[in-house]
Amino acid sequence: MTGTAPPHDARNPAALPRRGAPPVLLVLWVVASVLAVAALVGVRYGALLLVGLALGMTLEGLRFGFSGPWRAMILRREPAGLIAQLVAIGIVAAAAFPILAAADGSVIGAHAPLSAAMVPAAFLFGAAMQVILGCGSGTLVNAGSGNAVAAVALPFFALGSFLGATHVQWWTDLAALPPVVLSGPGGLGLTLLGLAAVAGLALWRAAPGKRAIPRRLWIAAVLVGVFAILNLVVAGQPWGVVYGLGLWFAKGVTALGGDLSGWPFWGAPANVERLQASVLTDVTSLTNFGLIGGAFLIAAWRRGGMAAKVAPLPARAWIAAIAAGIVLGYTSRVAFGCNVGAFFSGVSTGSLHGWVWFAAAFAGSYLGIWLRPRLGLEPRT
Repeated sequence: MTGTAPPHDARNPAALPRRGAPPVLLVLWVVASVLAVAALVGVRYGALLLVGLALGMTLEGLRFGFSGPWRAMILRREPAGLIAQLVAIGIVAAAAFPILAAADGSVIGAHAPLSAAMVPAAFLFGAAMQVILGCGSGTLVNAGSGNAVAAVALPFFALGSFLGATHVQWWTDLAALPPVVLSGPGGLGLTLLGLAAVAGLALWRAAPGKRAIPRRLWIAAVLVGVFAILNLVVAGQPWGVVYGLGLWFAKGVTALGGDLSGWPFWGAPANVERLQASVLTDVTSLTNFGLIGGAFLIAAWRRGGMAAKVAPLPARAWIAAIAAGIVLGYTSRVAFGCNVGAFFSGVSTGSLHGWVWFAAAFAGSYLGIWLRPRLGLEPRT
């Protein structure tokens, strides 16, 4: 098996020759895909696929990510990518708080309890995402653009999500506080103040000459924020990733004759309904498909294909990718989300657990960065 190209948030587009598929063909592909979904299951679902494709193209095309910017902040004290994330979250929060207040329950936030298991789970997630340089959205985007490590990790991410969903209630029952939710103008003000404080801290810690934010990241932050707001309005819930991955694996189990009716999570009425319905009617799955498809379109436009060949990786690296995928899926369910569902959507809709998740996952990233070269995924320095 060959190695992998750098992930989307670490790639240098200037080094990639733009001699790929003609843009008109890519636009036609997008239009045809969206119209097909709209015709099969409804306009709302076609719109959600379009939002997912737009997110995928933005993340890949403008190199907006989560794991890479955290790595850059930790290793090189470069805050640009992290600050872009905070700006995008602030944009969403400015719209989400009044939308949730006016929706009267028809639109929900990414609110989750503060459980004892959430902190270590988020810590392990942060470590695992640095091992493969991809969180939930990053793994999907990297797989779509041809990253071999992400492609190997993705099905095991789905397996971990499936298993984690099965056990999440048991972990939560060990010890948990009810969700703590900030709301109203005061809650929005506190959220924006918190985002500004983290950005200020990142700038204060920046290495000399590393405080500038590239224009592409400002553009990406605005686009990601706008598309996340559209997802909230159209789907009736914030942007998420992990549930869709677990659902795909559960559907595979049932397609092979497995009976999940006795499982605590997958046997619940709402999830039984999701298992029986078309995957095209699951809002999280649609945006996940869009992330993969959007990244593929950018890769096809840039070079007419997938990842370039690089040096082979040792066997332990592929084993590490598989293990990291399982850990990512499992811990993201126990911690009520990944960088998108817990951090991005949790904070932007006022959930305190999003802040706790961020702190724990960022701390775990130090461990993952230390492990990555020791697992053969990059040269040791």
